[in-house]
Amino acid sequence: MKDRRIILGVTGGIAAYKAAELVRLLIKAEARVRVAMTRNAARFITPLTFEALSGHRVIQDMFEEEGTSIPHIRWGQASDLVVIAPATANFIAKMAGGIADDFLSTLAVAATARILVCPAMNTHMYQNAAVQHNIRVLEERGVAVMKPGEGFLACRSEGPGRLPDPADIVEQIRVLLAHRDYSGLRVLVTAGPTVEPLDPVRFISNRSSGKMGYAVARAAMRRGASVTLVSGPTSLRPPPGVRVVDVRTAEDMRRAVLDAGPESDVVIKAAAVSDYRPRERAAKKIKKGPETLSLELVKNPDILAELGQARGERPRVLVGFAAETDDLLAHATEKLKAKNLDMIVANDVSRDDAGFESDTNAVRVIHRDGRVEDCPLMSKEAVADFLLDRIRAVLRGKD
Repeated sequence: MKDRRIILGVTGGIAAYKAAELVRLLIKAEARVRVAMTRNAARFITPLTFEALSGHRVIQDMFEEEGTSIPHIRWGQASDLVVIAPATANFIAKMAGGIADDFLSTLAVAATARILVCPAMNTHMYQNAAVQHNIRVLEERGVAVMKPGEGFLACRSEGPGRLPDPADIVEQIRVLLAHRDYSGLRVLVTAGPTVEPLDPVRFISNRSSGKMGYAVARAAMRRGASVTLVSGPTSLRPPPGVRVVDVRTAEDMRRAVLDAGPESDVVIKAAAVSDYRPRERAAKKIKKGPETLSLELVKNPDILAELGQARGERPRVLVGFAAETDDLLAHATEKLKAKNLDMIVANDVSRDDAGFESDTNAVRVIHRDGRVEDCPLMSKEAVADFLLDRIRAVLRGKD
């Protein structure tokens, strides 16, 4: 979101204090944020808080001087997105009715930028027929409206009405600002490790955190794709808007992938699937015994090879990952050819700043025609978009 211009409108509800965290997250994402508040919002949190976080003066009054410009017109027309969070029942009603009686409501009426409304109010207020009608009116006009969270509210009632988590609002902002070049496409992504049980308490696995696969799934969803994420066990929060299929073993993952793969336009196999599994799983915990213990392993199915060998018209693009510690290009190229891939993403997992568990990655993308593209060290989200750009180019060549 670097340098994207976002106006945050804060209205007078108890959830106004959460808007400060929203500003912090947007600034961290390198967006340019300006804040407008209603007079009632300032009863819950001071303008000074937002000025300190955003680095800009907060406007509340319609008639505050700001040179010779008209800020309520300019702000809403010179920004990329207007976000109202929290949006009270009263402010939603004013928007639906086209009422412009203060700076923020006038800005909303005059805005040509897209608007995102994040309702926050008492459960019974939110469920009131008038409020629901007003929300539908806004949606029919093209305003994006997030569903509120559910839980225990400040008014001591329980149900829908909580302001969505600021991180979820930021994710929705990313979706609204993204280039939707994957609209209409179905993308299957695998992520994380698989685990192969030895007994009821032990298993064989690997160090994969799932971060790269989750970043790819999130980026594809933002760009308009219908995304299925087949995930081994991770501690990661599922990306909003993505269908997640949880699996544990390589056999579980194989069934899920072969079920969804033929219906997908793009398959991206970022998971670190266990190559072997114990031949037998003990029904009870294996007790400590001799000094040594022999474990017989058998090969797991090669899911990526099965997809490559069975390819007809779908998937149109098949992408693999190669996590290597030596001879990176040679091993990855061999894998690309053996498994009939369109491209393979090779990364050196012996590096501390790339590969498993890190938040950054540096990869080399090898294409079917032998071309190699280097992606320098960057965040895994940036790598995901780098990869999706290359996949989109392949799809255009097949259209």
